[in-house]
Amino acid sequence: MNKVAVVTGGTKGIGRAIIFKFASNGFDIITCSRHKEDLERLKSEVEDSFPDVQVLTRKSDLSFKAEVNDLVKFIIANKSHVNVLVNNAGVFLPGSISKEADGALETMIQTNLYSAYYLTRGLLAHMVHEKKGHIFNICSIASIMPYANGGSYSISKYAMLGMTKVLREEMKNHGIRVTAVLPGATRTASWEGTDLPESRFIKAEDVADAVYGAYGLSPHSVVEELLIRPQEGDI
Repeated sequence: MNKVAVVTGGTKGIGRAIIFKFASNGFDIITCSRHKEDLERLKSEVEDSFPDVQVLTRKSDLSFKAEVNDLVKFIIANKSHVNVLVNNAGVFLPGSISKEADGALETMIQTNLYSAYYLTRGLLAHMVHEKKGHIFNICSIASIMPYANGGSYSISKYAMLGMTKVLREEMKNHGIRVTAVLPGATRTASWEGTDLPESRFIKAEDVADAVYGAYGLSPHSVVEELLIRPQEGDI
C-alpha cells in the first residue's frame, strides 16, 4: 500500500512541484483546485509519469468552510490514512492596508488561513490515532518580514505561521511532525508578467526538494521551519 500525500492547491507552482516530488517517491496523491480542467491535466501527467501512483482530485474552493469539510469527507472516504498533509492553497492580492479593496482581508484569511485550519482539524484525529504523520504549512517570507504592498496577505501569512507554531506544540507528543515552510519569491503564477530574470527567483522544485528532505528525516527529528530565499536576496 502506497503512502498518501494530501496537497491543496496542487495544479500550479509550489503545490505542483511538491506533488511530483512525492509521486516520484511512490506516494499516492490527493489534491484539489478550483479548476476541474487543471486537475484532470495534472492527474494525467502524474499517473503517466508514475504508473504505480494513484492521483485523486476534487474541485474545491477552500475559501468556503463547507467545501473544506467536503474535501475532508472525500479524503477519509478514499484513503484509510494520510502520511503527509501540505496546506498550500492560497491567494495573493497585493495592496496596502490603507488602500486595498474592501474584503481583501476576509478573502485572504479565509483562503490562506482558515482552509488550512479546518482541513488540518478534519484530518488530525486519524493522524493522532496512528501516532504518525507530517504536516507542512506553506507560509511565506511575508510571515516574518512585513513589506510595502503586502497588506492583508502578510497578515494572513503571519497568522499561518502562528498557527503552525501552536500546532507543533500540540502535536509533538503524538508523533506528528509539523513544519512551517517560508519561501521567498518563487517563480509561480503570482509573478506572471514580471520582467525580472529567472535568477532572482526560487525554483518551485527547490522548495519541493526541501520539503521532501524534511519529511525524510528520522522520527527523532523535525525541521520546525524551512526558510528559503533567492540566492541574490529578497525581491
